[in-house]
Amino acid sequence: MPNRNYTATFCNVNVTFFKNKNKWCSMKQLKTLLPAALFTLFVGLPSVSSAADLTISCGAVGAELQLCKEAVDAWSKQTGNNVQVVSTPNSATERLSFYQQILSAQSTDIDIIQIDMVWPGMLAKHLLDLREVLPADATQGYFQAQVDNATVNGRLVTMPWFTDSGLLYYRKDLLEKYNKQVPQTWEEMTTTARDVQQAERNAGNANAWGYIFQGRAYEGLTCNALEWISSQPEGGLVNPRGDIVINSQASRTALALAKSWVGDISPRGVLNYTEEEGRGVFQSGNALFMRNWPYVWALVQGQDSVVKDKVGVAPLPRGGMTGTHASTLGGWGLAVSRYSAHPELAAELVSYLTSAQQQRHRALIGAYNPVIESLYQDPELLAAMPYYSQLHSILNDGVMRPASITAERYPRVSNAFFDRVHGVLSGELPVDQALAELESELTRIKRKNW
Repeated sequence: MPNRNYTATFCNVNVTFFKNKNKWCSMKQLKTLLPAALFTLFVGLPSVSSAADLTISCGAVGAELQLCKEAVDAWSKQTGNNVQVVSTPNSATERLSFYQQILSAQSTDIDIIQIDMVWPGMLAKHLLDLREVLPADATQGYFQAQVDNATVNGRLVTMPWFTDSGLLYYRKDLLEKYNKQVPQTWEEMTTTARDVQQAERNAGNANAWGYIFQGRAYEGLTCNALEWISSQPEGGLVNPRGDIVINSQASRTALALAKSWVGDISPRGVLNYTEEEGRGVFQSGNALFMRNWPYVWALVQGQDSVVKDKVGVAPLPRGGMTGTHASTLGGWGLAVSRYSAHPELAAELVSYLTSAQQQRHRALIGAYNPVIESLYQDPELLAAMPYYSQLHSILNDGVMRPASITAERYPRVSNAFFDRVHGVLSGELPVDQALAELESELTRIKRKNW
């Protein structure tokens, strides 16, 4: 066992390249690195000390990576430990695949990972029970729904960090300019977007668009499409009983309307947009409406933003007059790998990063919604995020993805969903065919029970 650990240390001398390429050190590579590693040990760089080395994988959407690095640096200075921050793909689907590869290999390369709220059930067997290493009151004051979601079979496998909900961003100045109201239905949004887009183009902005969303075939499209469908009366993907309900009139209505946007009020390029590509278009002043997460608020209000002080936030439109304002709930937490060489220390860092002080700071600087309930009464946060006054109702109308029902099969469910939806949006699949194929595939995935 000592030899195995020693070998890993040598591999880690220059491990960043191999991690970025998702490769592992071979014996041939080890022989190449060994002389340099021995030289490093003998000359004392780095010197032997009591400080531990940790690695944390943070997201890189918006200000995530910057805020993570700043907080980690502060903790490192306080404790004397060394922490390497590793960024991951923006696509949640690609990030999950990366984590599954690392964890399945029982690799010690990453101690702490940032995980989506739909992943605990899938990754639980690889994650430390934080109740074993953190104080009993570690989650006191947290939204109970977040704690419940982070708990699998009685094990707290992730500490909730921030919560998300889909929001409608809009240009206040453009609505006022053309005497338009914030749309209450998707149909109203479509008409308003088309009218203002054409007016802006006539005024000289050839790059003006009406509506921007996340249209790439990935988890983000699952969130968008679930909102479109769930906002319709009786709409849904999988109901709370586990029944497959996607092949419905609600789905047909929602997807037919969404398909009409592409190439009209949304650019064809939206079919490859994730959160950041969409934000880029909106923040450059070239879109009237955008669907995105709360983190965008701090960025569009930044000093270098073209649309600073011109943006408003509202609930996403409902499906027709009898539908609801449906917003997909999201959120992220921090988990400790069971294969970490320093699990207790890693848990200490997780506790620091998810503390009330850090959550408040992240909310002020990056608009990441806290998961500690009392922070929503903080006067400074309320002043900085005016949409907080609406957030309570938005969260109440929130739609959960069926991850808890489908458990380990959720990735297959989501992949089947966003692949068919993307096919509809791109014009490759008729709506009826896509829904029939999706229903059939979900039935196969379900088998007898989820």
